[in-house]
Amino acid sequence: MLERRSRGVRIGMSSRPQHPRVLLYFLHHHLWIMAQAPAPVPQEHGHGVPSIMERFKRMAPPSFKGESQPLLAESWLREIEKIFRAIRFPEEDKVSLATYMLKERADVWWSSLFRTRFEDGAVEVAWDKFVRPFRAKFVPEHIQDKMEQEFLTLTQGSMMVLEYEARFAELSKYAPHIVVDERRKPKKFVMGLKPSLRLRLVVFDHCMLDEALSAACRQESEMEQYLEEKKASQKTSAPLFQRQDRKKAAYQSPQ
Repeated sequence: MLERRSRGVRIGMSSRPQHPRVLLYFLHHHLWIMAQAPAPVPQEHGHGVPSIMERFKRMAPPSFKGESQPLLAESWLREIEKIFRAIRFPEEDKVSLATYMLKERADVWWSSLFRTRFEDGAVEVAWDKFVRPFRAKFVPEHIQDKMEQEFLTLTQGSMMVLEYEARFAELSKYAPHIVVDERRKPKKFVMGLKPSLRLRLVVFDHCMLDEALSAACRQESEMEQYLEEKKASQKTSAPLFQRQDRKKAAYQSPQ
């Protein structure tokens, strides 16, 4: 009798109180169904989208322990900024990502500075607000002065234009009084080029460094092409001159 009645029971549809055994049956049945269902597969942050920290770690950022070697400090900073340019992280995340890679002495220094100057995060830390004290701590002032002087006297020399521009960009960080003015940067860049390139670019008075760089690369490419064509032309004409010289020598040789 109980079994026949229980077949017609629909939980949630009847207003009459149900028998405890019937409720217990449906509860066990529901739990059994849940137990047979496959377990959900763990997903990455944001339904498969990696977090900012995960993306940063995938770029294999270097760590910095606070070694007393200015070139190591500059190298670390340069590699971190290279990652930022490649991934284009939000400005507000850059300091947190970079300082995650500080270890030992460098980590102790930043923890103290973060607590005192930036009030444990209460004060927003812009990227340049981190870079300046970092250089002041790990790149001594006399090294910075030396880098600034090298920038002021930098010329292209035997470097290709892109190599010269890379060195220009690296050293320009030590001369903020020049690079802060966007019009002075291209002038300084052009004046350091080889004379053959400088004479072609100086008349254009480029207002942006990118414009000056593009023009310099184009002129360099055209000059290289001209020299290659000239060299190839000389090679093809050389045998003719050599044959003529041999004939001339034969006629002039004593009998």
